[in-house]
Amino acid sequence: MKDIIESWNIHNRINLYLLDAIEEGHLGSVSSSKGRNVGEQFAHMHNVRLMWLKVAEPDLLKGIDKIEKDTITKKHLQAGLERSAKAISTLFEHAAKTNKIKSFKPHPAAFLGYLVSHESHHRGQIMLALKQSGHPVDQKIQYGIWEWGVR
Repeated sequence: MKDIIESWNIHNRINLYLLDAIEEGHLGSVSSSKGRNVGEQFAHMHNVRLMWLKVAEPDLLKGIDKIEKDTITKKHLQAGLERSAKAISTLFEHAAKTNKIKSFKPHPAAFLGYLVSHESHHRGQIMLALKQSGHPVDQKIQYGIWEWGVR
């Protein structure tokens, strides 16, 4: 389970690395196909984590609030993502005893895969929205999100 938790924490640091590289004013950027803006994409990732915590282990939600559209700022997103990531890490720690995540099948490693796939999909949407709105992230950041060994 240690490797799962470490992988989850690296993944979250990559989310925060990308968020840190985005100017506050660009959180409202949207792709040409519309949908959620950049800030809403990050909020959605956080809020889906909370959805899973609610069904799997509601006690871990203490002190963590959903991020609503009208409260989106970089600072709020960063704090929310940090808190929800810590709660998910704790969920994985607890799952080490049973090798189960309540309401998710088949096992904790698959849950990690689910979360990383979901959030990486939204990271791609974030990158596309920024590019299409004329605010692409620096190439260093574009490559940096793949550097799991240093994040």
